[in-house]
Amino acid sequence: MNDVGPLLTPRMREQRGRWTDWGPPSPAVSVSDIRRWAIAVYWPHTPPRLYWDEEYAQTTRWGGVIAPAEFNPFAWPIEPQRSRRALDGQTSPRVRRVNGGSRIRFGVPVRPGDRITARSQLVEWRAKRGRSGDLLFVDFRHQWRNQRGEDVRDAVHTLVYH
Repeated sequence: MNDVGPLLTPRMREQRGRWTDWGPPSPAVSVSDIRRWAIAVYWPHTPPRLYWDEEYAQTTRWGGVIAPAEFNPFAWPIEPQRSRRALDGQTSPRVRRVNGGSRIRFGVPVRPGDRITARSQLVEWRAKRGRSGDLLFVDFRHQWRNQRGEDVRDAVHTLVYH
């Protein structure tokens, strides 16, 4: 199936391969941010000391507290942010989307004081015929980097439009 009809919008075609910055960097990450995230992730168990005990963390190969890999410095925005769905292109109430999965490569861990920048790119799409009709699989790439230019996270998230 090559025709994706109304599922693939002109805006999506225009944005393919273009990087879009998410805006300003995250606020500086604090030990408290990391500790609270680790408590939430490991609840009701005690999180590993690497994520909250500065004295212990200094004895590890990391030389200090680091955040769990899934830590999100953008989870608590100070100001409302524009929707990350800007490339969504959903123009019809009949068009729905579902999560089609993610592939994530983690780089260096987030540390206290880090400010993370993020950018996104519509990478590609694939059309298929499903039991419920036409499907469009759209891959969006999201890159996070710290203030030293080191890769923190590189993810490809797939959305399925039908």
